[in-house]
Amino acid sequence: MRVEILSLTGDTVRFLLNGSDVAFANALRRTMVAEVPCMIIDDLFIFDNSSVLPDEVLAHRVGLIPLATDLDSYVLSERCTCDSDLGCSLCRVVLTLDVEADEEHRVVYSGDLASEDPVVVPTTPDIPIIKLAPGQAVRFEAYARLGRGKVHAKWQPVSMCVYQHLADIQIDEAGCTLCGECVRACPRGVLEMDEGLRVADLYSCILCGVCVEACPVEPPAILQRRKDDTFLFTVESTGGLPPERIVSEAAKILTEKLDEFSGKVRRGETDEEIEEFEAAAEEVGRGLYSVGAGDYEDEEEEEE
Repeated sequence: MRVEILSLTGDTVRFLLNGSDVAFANALRRTMVAEVPCMIIDDLFIFDNSSVLPDEVLAHRVGLIPLATDLDSYVLSERCTCDSDLGCSLCRVVLTLDVEADEEHRVVYSGDLASEDPVVVPTTPDIPIIKLAPGQAVRFEAYARLGRGKVHAKWQPVSMCVYQHLADIQIDEAGCTLCGECVRACPRGVLEMDEGLRVADLYSCILCGVCVEACPVEPPAILQRRKDDTFLFTVESTGGLPPERIVSEAAKILTEKLDEFSGKVRRGETDEEIEEFEAAAEEVGRGLYSVGAGDYEDEEEEEE
């Protein structure tokens, strides 16, 4: 198995995975999406919200703001020894917001969040959170934690993570009439005429077969197939982690899982019985919430 980096620009990396199969390629993709942890606001205490936006909607918007993640300084909550619902300095970061509109309307942006850790901050300061009318204010304290995408989509470190088979395009120069029909028909600009027909951008080919259908020669002078052991990956980060770190962490996590499974096979533990799972009440209720919103069930009881 071999990995070849094609491009690394900003938050996007493209690479070739050679000598693999679909099962491993998809396992790597799923690991990047669901297993690589990143830092996101999970709990929210609202002390003042006089805007028109309900507390729950405000909490939801804040919880989707991507934060820069430091995987080397923090641990997952379930691995921390503090046993605290609100966490400690090893497993959470506190961010605060204290904004009030004076005589003019004001838009509150992600850049207005103040973090106790200068590293863990919103990936961009230009994400709008709420618009305040004169006299309105928003004040809250937020707790960010590491989490995985398999628990909630807000913890997914990637905004895009896809792979495709690499194309194998063969041109019969003897049979090609250089009519250019395949070049004009290709929607991705894969082919071009330059002293003959040639492949200009192989990595843009999506194996649609349009070029083969457009060829007037019988049999077609162009043959399009896929390489079953080579995959083109495109990974785009949300900004919380560098894309190359996401790929390397996914490979590390996948290796650990395979080592664990291999160990169970050697120990003969592959026939373990699946125990019935019962979620604790406090875990079911975990998530974004606000003190000012109160508890819905308690409000119903008070009304009765």
